Amino acid sequence: MAEKTRYSDEELEEFRTIINEKLKLARRDYEGMMKQLMNADGNDVADTSPTYKALEEGSLAQSKEELVQLASRQQKFIQGLEAALIRIQNKTYGIDRMTGELIPKERLRAVPHATLSVASKNARKKGF
Repeated sequence: MAEKTRYSDEELEEFRTIINEKLKLARRDYEGMMKQLMNADGNDVADTSPTYKALEEGSLAQSKEELVQLASRQQKFIQGLEAALIRIQNKTYGIDRMTGELIPKERLRAVPHATLSVASKNARKKGF
């Protein structure tokens, strides 16, 4: 029996469903972060009232900075999921970009935007 070189259309549909669900949640979370950053849903006076608490301002700035980093990571995650949907459409989804072998289903279910198997990712980290 020849080794599988790609996932079947049925398997790809299963992955598409998983990715679309994760994408929906990721976009919702990203929008929430952006609203928080732009103070869109706040009725507080944090941006208008004079404050003499430098420590509090520093803490607020740090929180915003962390939120910006989280939003940036979330945006990258969304782009990865969208790229995975394109690979499904092209029927190249789930193929390790280093070895050309199939990435195990368990890994794709956990990390649906993965383009490397765990072995390839570890080898890449070691510089091979």
